[in-house]
Amino acid sequence: MTTTLAMINLDGPDPRAQAAFYGALLGWQTVHAEDEYAMISGEGAPIGFGRVPGWSAPPWPDPEGTKRYHLDLAVDDLDAAIAQARDLGATLSEHQPGEKWRVLIDPVGHPFCLCPR
Repeated sequence: MTTTLAMINLDGPDPRAQAAFYGALLGWQTVHAEDEYAMISGEGAPIGFGRVPGWSAPPWPDPEGTKRYHLDLAVDDLDAAIAQARDLGATLSEHQPGEKWRVLIDPVGHPFCLCPR
């Protein structure tokens, strides 16, 4: 039996905004956008975004271990990728647990990492 990753789905308060942010950051196309659900597609498994009423962002850093997920995104130029993510609405986390990658927070509060390729 072979199992493959078909898709990643992320919860949040605004699927269209999440799709716009990650689509721009990854250079992917929005292939579906509604108030309740949006999807982007490009190289690799597509990413879907589902609306969850009353959603709250996980804390970062997370001393209680309740963080739900994070994406590691490989980049050719770390400084340029950080600048692009910040221009798109991400913030650089004050807490940086490593030297080689950077943790940012997306516009709805999910942490993600930019990692040198």
